[in-house]
Parts: sequence; C-alpha cells; structure tokens
Amino acid sequence: MTQEIKVTVKSEFIKKYKDGYPLITKESIQNWDKITDEGSLLNLCDEKGGFILKAYYGKQNKGYGWVLTPNKNEKIDSTFFAKKFQSAINYREDFYDDTTTTAFRVFNGEGDGIGGVTIDYFDGYYLLTWYSLGIYEFKSDIIEALQKTVTYRGIYQKKRFDSKGKYLDEKDDFICGERADAPILVKENGANFAIYLDDGAMVGVFLDQRDVRKTIRDRYAKGKTVLNTFSYTGAFSIFAALGGSIKTTSVDLAKRSLPKTTEQFEVNNIDLINQEIIVEDVFNYFKYAVKKNLLYDLVVLDPPSFARSKKRVFSAFKDYVNLLKEAIQITKKGGIIVASTNAANFSMMIFSDFIAKAFKELKGKYEVQERFSLPKDFRVSDKFKEGNYLKVVFIKKLK
Repeated sequence: MTQEIKVTVKSEFIKKYKDGYPLITKESIQNWDKITDEGSLLNLCDEKGGFILKAYYGKQNKGYGWVLTPNKNEKIDSTFFAKKFQSAINYREDFYDDTTTTAFRVFNGEGDGIGGVTIDYFDGYYLLTWYSLGIYEFKSDIIEALQKTVTYRGIYQKKRFDSKGKYLDEKDDFICGERADAPILVKENGANFAIYLDDGAMVGVFLDQRDVRKTIRDRYAKGKTVLNTFSYTGAFSIFAALGGSIKTTSVDLAKRSLPKTTEQFEVNNIDLINQEIIVEDVFNYFKYAVKKNLLYDLVVLDPPSFARSKKRVFSAFKDYVNLLKEAIQITKKGGIIVASTNAANFSMMIFSDFIAKAFKELKGKYEVQERFSLPKDFRVSDKFKEGNYLKVVFIKKLK
C-alpha cells in the first residue's frame, strides 16, 4: 500500500491548483518535512484541512511531483493508469491507422494526465521513459495497465533520473514481450528510421520534430544546399535529401554521429556521394565556413537546450542569439534558417525576440515563413503551457 501523506498548500497557490495546474512546486507546500520517500502519495489540503487534490512526490527538474486526481477516494492503481492510457490511445487513433508513420508518442506525461512518464510507439513496441524516481515507484501498476490496454510485440524502458545505485539488477531496457531487432526500422511520413530500443539513453530520432522534417522535405529542400547543425543521427538531412536537395552537410561533435547518420541514409537508399557528414564542434565549423566563404540555401539549427564540451558551455537562453548570428553569416540571401529549440524556460515570444535581436545586430532583414510547436501526439495541457517546449521558426534571410 503506497503511503499517503497529508500536506498543506500555501493559500496563494490553492486557486492555481484548483484551476488545473499539474506541477507540484517546492514553494507551494508548507510542510515538506513530512515527506521523505519519492513515490509517496500526497493529499493536498488547505490550511483548514480541506482536501484539494491527490498527487505524488517525485523530483523532476525543478518540480517536486505531479497532480494525479481531484478525487480523494480514487485509488492509484493499475485500473487508474489503464483509464488514462486508454483515453490517450483514443486521442491518437489516427496515428495507429497511418501506415506511412509507425513511430509516435502514445502518452505525453502531464498532457495526458500523469506527469513524469511518457510512452512512445515504435511499430508494435512500446517504450516507457521515466523522469523521476517518484513515478518509477508505480512501475508495476503502470506496466500492468499498459499490458491491459494495448497489444504489443515488446515493452522497453528508459530511466532519465538518478537512481542513486538502486535497480542495478536491471541490466538492460527490455521489460517484457519479444526483444526487438537492433535496429528495428520504423516509418515517418514514408521515410525510414533505424531505431535502437536498448542502446543508451536515446533511440535514434526525436519524434517531436516530425512535422518540421516533413515541411523541409515537401516545401524547402528541392534543389537546395543544406547545412544540418547539431545533427545527431541526421534526421533533418534525410528528409532534405528525400526532398531533392543538391547536397546535405551534417555536423555534430559526437563521434557516433558519423556511423549513425550513414546508417539512416543507407536505410533510405540515399546515395552518400552528395551527403557530407562531419564530426566537429558546430561553432568551429561556423568559423571554417566563414573562412572558406561557404554559403547554404538552408541551415538547420537544433541545439540542445544545454550542453557542455571541453571548450565551452552552451545555454539556449543565454547563447541562442550568438548562434543565430553565426548561422545568418553563412546563409545565402533568400535562404532559409530553421531555428529550433526544445528549451522550456522561455516562450515563443522570447524566442522571436532572439531572432529579431540577431538580425538587428548584424544589420540584416528577415521574414518569418512559418512557426511550429509540438505535434498532435505530444499532447499539452492548456493549464501547463511550459509543457509545450518546442519552438521552431522558418526564417527567410532578406539581407
């Protein structure tokens, strides 16, 4: 039986939680000293003891847990989770029916009613990603609920939290069913991706950029030279090549980017002769490109929100303006910059200000062609705008 602890919500936060805000913050609770174990259920009450909401305790980034239900008597068990999963699956019926796309998000954390866990679908395989020890304490109920709700070939997991030495007996990411091939091939809008479900923290593609990749292929790539920076496994380059680009150049600091990107081209039967893959610090490559007078028709900027290498620290909030200035200098007049960030600590409005500042400092002019945020399967709660972290702007360089 999971422990339930009565905690008091500070008066200035009560309305916010009653209105549907799902994240439990440190400053909203009066008596954290009562709580020791992640995974504890919290009965949030006002100062008179009146029940408000039921939540769980689990540290994730700057949060301390997530709301589960406004019903005091609702049991948090496999039946509870199964209802949430079924609702999420019903919302994504059209994805299951689409034979051209066999990889998508099935359950998007707080957007689907349970913060701290996501579930992705890869051609019959399901991948659970746990973001806190707190939600992981509900693992058995959650897996049982998923097994009740879906037909699956296999279920895998990724732990994105510090387990402090616990769970050392879990030697790999496989949970149950049949083991997946390494890789399995999935489809996205007709293209192929090689996916590894049991090979480190990530699988080989970020599903939240699906609509952006399709747009590049269908409307921007034909006859263009493309520079894909922070390229990871080259997903944007794949779609540019499939869209008829003259040449793609993929640049990433990680040594794995060369074999991984090569593999993605190969599974799409793309001739490598016009695809350049460079293992290099992106900022060093910018300097090289300026020195060699290289100019591109389309430049993709999709850096991590925060990264540390031996020589530099990159923060999207602090450094994106300078990153854009570097890209502007090697983009042809009339060319397109696809500026993207997954940083959740600033809005699309602030991101748009970054773009304006970068062009102003270079005395340039630009025109926004289109904007993107998270696709439909990455469902976002309208009570938790921070959950809509993805910001992508297609920018045309006029001067």
